Amino acid sequence: MINLLVIGTIAYDSIETPFGKVENTLGGSALHFTNAASFFADVGIVATVGKDFDLSSIDFLEERNVDLRGISIEDGKTFRWEGRYGYDLNQAITLKTELNVIDKFKPRIPDDYVKADFVFLANIDPELQLYVIEQINKKATIILDTMNFWIENKFAALIDAIKKVNILVVNESELREITKEYSLIRGAKKIMELGPSFVIVKRGEYGVFMAEKEGIFLTPAYPLEEVFDPTGAGDTFAGGFMGYLANVGEVNSDTIKKATVMGSVMASFNVEDFGINRIKGLKYDEIRGRYTAFKRCLHFEDIEFK
Repeated sequence: MINLLVIGTIAYDSIETPFGKVENTLGGSALHFTNAASFFADVGIVATVGKDFDLSSIDFLEERNVDLRGISIEDGKTFRWEGRYGYDLNQAITLKTELNVIDKFKPRIPDDYVKADFVFLANIDPELQLYVIEQINKKATIILDTMNFWIENKFAALIDAIKKVNILVVNESELREITKEYSLIRGAKKIMELGPSFVIVKRGEYGVFMAEKEGIFLTPAYPLEEVFDPTGAGDTFAGGFMGYLANVGEVNSDTIKKATVMGSVMASFNVEDFGINRIKGLKYDEIRGRYTAFKRCLHFEDIEFK
């Protein structure tokens, strides 16, 4: 039974970083998310691809109980993105975007998917996000992601969508653009006044900021010796984050904090290779080991004065 639903994109990405270059590697928000979340929960994925897409390339997801029936195959080509990074891997330079079949994407959600208790609305048109919200389980925990393009071009629809979700996940610049507040704390408070109980702010190599009505929680990024490609790290974070929540079936301050760390752990694996390659071959023991190591990095004792 599907307990976690994701609506987003599947893409072919061409990426260049100072450490290498790949062409037409698997990517897209829904695929990065599912690649991570499927270690923890049964995922149903809703996306669209063109007839040029090789479905056998994602067969490995079915071995992790991912349901692929929500992927529609349309006339035309699959969404493609081409980008380049310099040594500042927090900043991607988009060289080319070909929307192709996602230009007319209207999510068709299988009947049994709508019962999912956890839903991730990946970075798509907020009008489509609202369309999905109207179809799904009214008691579901919904997390929404967005980007500057929708903030600048569909702001009213985005605000309407934010009002209907439980958790907003954005990066620093997106939160500031939405709220017109430089302070992450003040910006998060403005978002929570709209409706969400939690605000997750992705800060790249500087970690994650989480706000709730009771306060804030901070975690750094997991320290790595090698970083090859940050593409999809945010969606991978969301996959680890929501996968953990769907696994434990509870949303509260304690589980959100653990989910934030798990999301950071999964994102740390993602950046160690191009596209979905690192997490595609990941083993659960590696996840558990890195979570434990991360916990040791974050632990410190109370201070004592003499």
